[in-house]
Amino acid sequence: MSKKKKKITHSVKPKVSETKKAATVQSKQKPRPDSTTVFAFTKQNYKLLLIGLAFILVGFLLMIGGGSDDPNIFSDEIFSFQRLTLAPILILAGYVIEIFAIMKKPKS
Repeated sequence: MSKKKKKITHSVKPKVSETKKAATVQSKQKPRPDSTTVFAFTKQNYKLLLIGLAFILVGFLLMIGGGSDDPNIFSDEIFSFQRLTLAPILILAGYVIEIFAIMKKPKS
C-alpha cells in the first residue's frame, strides 16, 4: 500500500477584529478633493426661503391691532382692507414662495 498525502486546504477567514479594523480605516479616510458635494438647496433656494418668510412676517404684522382698549366700545378698525384682504394675501403668497423654494431643483 502506498501512502498518498492528501492536500488539506483550509479556508482562512479573517478574524472579526481584523474586519472591524479595515472598516474603520476605510471610514476614516478623507473624501477625495476631486469629488464634489451636491447640496439639496442652493443659494437661490435660501434667498427664496427668506423672501417667503418675510412675506409671512409682514402679513402677520399687518393683522396686529384694530381692537378697542375699552371692551364696551366696538371698533370698526378690525374690518379694514389691511386686515381682511391684504394681510391674508401676503401670508398665502409667503407660503407659496416657501413651497416653491423647497421644491425648486438646483441647475446642474
